[in-house]
Amino acid sequence: MLFSKDPKSQEEEIRSPAQLPPDVIVSPDTRRPNRVPPGQSRTRKWPVLDASGTPEISLERWKLEIRGLVARPVEWSWQEFLKLQRVKVFSDFHCVTRWSRLGNLWEGVSTRELLKLAGGALSQAKYVLAYGYDGGWTTNMPLADFLSEDALVAVSHDGEPISAEHGGPARLIVPLLYAWKSAKWVNSIELLDRDQGGFWERNGYHMHGDPWSEERYGL
Repeated sequence: MLFSKDPKSQEEEIRSPAQLPPDVIVSPDTRRPNRVPPGQSRTRKWPVLDASGTPEISLERWKLEIRGLVARPVEWSWQEFLKLQRVKVFSDFHCVTRWSRLGNLWEGVSTRELLKLAGGALSQAKYVLAYGYDGGWTTNMPLADFLSEDALVAVSHDGEPISAEHGGPARLIVPLLYAWKSAKWVNSIELLDRDQGGFWERNGYHMHGDPWSEERYGL
């Protein structure tokens, strides 16, 4: 896993959901008395980690598709994606390497909206495999987690476009799972009838990845 420093830093005070306008979706975990999961520590920065480096992505050729066990496969260009209905989500962000960045404000298209535009999931769909632009990188999750209210494909973070090293122009955000499940540079979402391990899962990471249960490695 590659690592480099990132200058984006938070204030010492932890942002609270109580400070937010009513149109923001609040991730349930941000309402916990203690927002740092077991084995984690808070960072005020936003470290950069990935498997193989930042890919070069042309917005003219960028696309996002939903396929597999959906009523009708759908594909959007960048301009089409920007016209979709947006949501704002306030969530914490927990990396399996034991740091947590608390109080992130994301904006993008909810996963529920994307699946609705694909006509919904077929009855046999139970899991999702997300693909990234970085060399065929993948990660898996239950469909129920993918469709949590606070899950989205985000295009901005804390009021700014997501930078390339953090997964821009668009990345999946699934706050209730460790951050490796929030696929950077997402370009395809496939619905499946059975679980299929992605890149890190095939290399020893947990198939689910709940930070509150410390599902870091193994099954």
